[in-house]
Amino acid sequence: MSIVTKFLHTRMRVSHLDETVDFYQKVFGLEVSRRHESPRGSKLVFLSVPNSDEEIEITYFPGSGQVVVQEDLMHLAFEVENMNEFGDHIKKVGYEFSDGPTQSSSGSTFAFIDAPEGYEIEVIEKPK
Repeated sequence: MSIVTKFLHTRMRVSHLDETVDFYQKVFGLEVSRRHESPRGSKLVFLSVPNSDEEIEITYFPGSGQVVVQEDLMHLAFEVENMNEFGDHIKKVGYEFSDGPTQSSSGSTFAFIDAPEGYEIEVIEKPK
């Protein structure tokens, strides 16, 4: 018997909803799958991830105060085809890596980019 049937989404609370959604659209090509407001006043934007059923939920709830993201608390990770091409892409849209690219002992190349609010995003190019 399976207790959980599917992983649906990861929620990240932010202070600047439009800026954050714009970041994920420009940098990673994510698409808004739906928007709505909760009964308590939270504004929710769900972003679909290519080649995945899971979504990222970006939430703005002014009643809970300013978001302060603890350094190195958590991160999202996305696979990219080519790290050099991805690096060129992010420069064109006004961003840069905050760390890396670095080659791991397994042959993967990884780097990090900081999203608005201070969330850290890892990008990984797996060996061919």
